[in-house]
Amino acid sequence: MQKRFVYCDNAATTRLSPTVLQAMMPFFTEDFGNPSGSYKLAHHSARAVLSARRQAADILGAEASELFFTSGGSEADNWAVKSAAELGAQSGKRHIVTTAVEHHAVLNSCKYLERQGFEVTYLMPDRFGIVSAEKVAAALRADTALVSVMLANNEVGTLMPVAEVGKLCRERGVLFHTDAVQAVGHIPVDVRSLNCDMLSLSGHKFHAPKGVGALFVRKEVRLPNFIDGGQQEYGRRAGTENTAGIVGLAQALAESAEGMDERAGRLRTLRDRLEEAVLSLPDTVLNGHKSLRLPSVLNVAFRGIEAESMLVMLDMYGVSASGGSACTTGSDAPSHVLTAMGAGAEQARSSIRFSLGDDCTEEDIEYVIDTVTLCRDKLSKLSR
Repeated sequence: MQKRFVYCDNAATTRLSPTVLQAMMPFFTEDFGNPSGSYKLAHHSARAVLSARRQAADILGAEASELFFTSGGSEADNWAVKSAAELGAQSGKRHIVTTAVEHHAVLNSCKYLERQGFEVTYLMPDRFGIVSAEKVAAALRADTALVSVMLANNEVGTLMPVAEVGKLCRERGVLFHTDAVQAVGHIPVDVRSLNCDMLSLSGHKFHAPKGVGALFVRKEVRLPNFIDGGQQEYGRRAGTENTAGIVGLAQALAESAEGMDERAGRLRTLRDRLEEAVLSLPDTVLNGHKSLRLPSVLNVAFRGIEAESMLVMLDMYGVSASGGSACTTGSDAPSHVLTAMGAGAEQARSSIRFSLGDDCTEEDIEYVIDTVTLCRDKLSKLSR
């Protein structure tokens, strides 16, 4: 039945870049030394980690000493939220402000902190998935320790006014964290322009390997250590460095920065073609903002059709997409993002996210359009 394979789930993970793999390979084989060692083999690894840190920091507009490598975006989010809360509690601040559409790495960290006696305000977005800076300002209190607002939503791609929120927090003396996992590598991200104190990213979202990410922490902010042990990551996050992964992350970040505007424009054109065709089908609705979103993401509700059935049939024809966040696959609950935006449970359960990749072609998009139309028609007849 499958005629073509088209991968449309790049927001979940991306294919490892061949040149990234090439850059990583020596650190699996001849340069396998522990960066903490005192001999020549170890020095090769240590220099590679330092070079990668400088390269990645420079692209993000940070200083090398402000960038800490982690196992991924979820760890970076946990570190930022929990450690910032701990820091705030030292001066009697036990209130946190976030949004109801954050990734579960942030939301569940906040739930954990609530069990520790913190109070969390979850701000609701408008119908496009945006939480305004004015709404954040209204939620701030004298005892607010942290504000955490994501840069780009992982389900609908909507972009938040992060720079504005960050400026507000800086003026009010409140720490500000942004989860930029979906944004880094796809749109320009500069930590200074965003006015953030902390920023999370994950390599596998932009053609680096899984299992490596980073947390930017502004040098004026002294977060408590996240993992105690050795002196790795300036003594803040113990554990032998994932040298190959770190090298891969920096290489992929550099590759993503080259020609980003041109690549984004091409993906936006392909996405808009897909959107136009899909929304011309009966009972389809766009989820998210029409323009303030990532160039590669399209989230559509197929009313009257279960997303799970649609995804299974699409897969039979070689089209890979998702019902939302990969982290909630297998859950029967409707998307917390879509329900927070005002979608009913039925609409949320009928929504599919298409996230295009750099290797997507016009022919791929036409195949996806034909396949979506075919599957939608078949399932619509079955549901009558």
